[in-house]
Amino acid sequence: MLPSFTPTHGLLLAVLSQLSTRLSCSSMANLDIPKIAIYFGTKTRYEEVNPHLQRDLLSVNTSVLRPPPTERCSPVHLTAVIRHGSRYPTAKNIRRILKLNQLVRTEASGPSRSSAAWLQDIRSRWEPWYTEDMDGQLVTKGRDDLHHLARRLATLFPSLLSEENMRKRRIRFISSSKHRCVSSVEAFQEGLQQHWRHHDGLPEFSHEVDDQLMRFFERCRSYVEGVENNRTALLEVEKFKHGEEMEGVRKKMAEKLGLPLDSLTPDLVEAAFFLCSYELSIKSVHSPWCFLFDESDAKVLEYKSDLKQYWKRSHGHMISSLSSCPLFHHIFRTLDKAGRPRRSTEASPEPASILVGHAETLLPLLSLLGLYKDQTPPTAINYHSQHGRSFRSGRIVPYAANLLLVLYDCSGGPRLQMLINEMPLQFPGLREDAPLYRDVRATYRHLLDGCNFATECEGQGSHGVGGRRPNTEL
Repeated sequence: MLPSFTPTHGLLLAVLSQLSTRLSCSSMANLDIPKIAIYFGTKTRYEEVNPHLQRDLLSVNTSVLRPPPTERCSPVHLTAVIRHGSRYPTAKNIRRILKLNQLVRTEASGPSRSSAAWLQDIRSRWEPWYTEDMDGQLVTKGRDDLHHLARRLATLFPSLLSEENMRKRRIRFISSSKHRCVSSVEAFQEGLQQHWRHHDGLPEFSHEVDDQLMRFFERCRSYVEGVENNRTALLEVEKFKHGEEMEGVRKKMAEKLGLPLDSLTPDLVEAAFFLCSYELSIKSVHSPWCFLFDESDAKVLEYKSDLKQYWKRSHGHMISSLSSCPLFHHIFRTLDKAGRPRRSTEASPEPASILVGHAETLLPLLSLLGLYKDQTPPTAINYHSQHGRSFRSGRIVPYAANLLLVLYDCSGGPRLQMLINEMPLQFPGLREDAPLYRDVRATYRHLLDGCNFATECEGQGSHGVGGRRPNTEL
């Protein structure tokens, strides 16, 4: 935990915060961003999804809040489910990066004697600075992701994410136990304090760790056995990995590097692509590794990543979505409590609930809500017909991705609005941006009355242990 701030500390932090924001905004505006940056899947920067943030990281458009203009409405509660910010590679990917670098340094000859400048940069100037102990930890850019998100949300919801509510500990913070999530929830609270600019008397940072909510996927036996540990569950991914589109990218990369084709595995191709994404998201640099790929290559590698997320975490197998039942019920219990009429003697409901987890937390929940479900599922053989798909993991769960649920007290009754990555999105089957809360509950009645963790995940109901073979209902 961090100590309470003195007024002097608060003033200094405010000045440094303003300077940091100005510098980061300036560097963002001048940054040479690779053209393929939007195709990095779950390793995509948040600013690629919201390009206006490349000009101003604190830009807020209040028109995204859309209660009906014909009613008197005020926001009374915000639930935010947030993915952690930008992070280092995992140890597994770091090992692949180091293996790739060694291969290029010892065997790459380039396409000709006068090989491209970027290849010379890789071989003579680029140093492999990644170490396995970094293993997925939050980076400085990741803390900034959460700082800026907190400040934008505090601007958007000043009555909910207020200094008074923070002082009185009325804002609830929940995190996954993973270091990158704990660091992210602390960074979010730092961002709120930066927003208010004076910090005397504010409580120390605090949060709850709850893996049952934020890492439900590792506790769902049916999911672990039926998908996570079931090699056939990701068959479409494996087929595409060795299919003609990926093979085309592999051949082009081997030719550019002057490597024997058999030395360049699909995993090493992907490692080079990830290197481009990591260098951008961690160091804000246009890495020489990016020049290995053109836009057509990047689209193929994005599709491979999307296949994995679809079949492992989303609509590919029903149990992936159903594993998020504990989080789904927690959210609606919180909304129910915030929206019900209260006696004057009752305590006010919490104005905001901030839950920080993973892409693996958000994707199953969004799938359970019926979002981003294309009519035709992505498979290994329909790549060319999937260019218009809505399921693009980089657009849905980039670093610092967020699901915002805003409950309004309106003259016609409570209303609920959903935003994904700070942009409005309608609930399936409901045409209003902020429908009546009772209509939202009616839409999800089958889940509110069912979606039982013991039944779906532990096989304690009539279904038995359904996880040994994945449910491929789409």
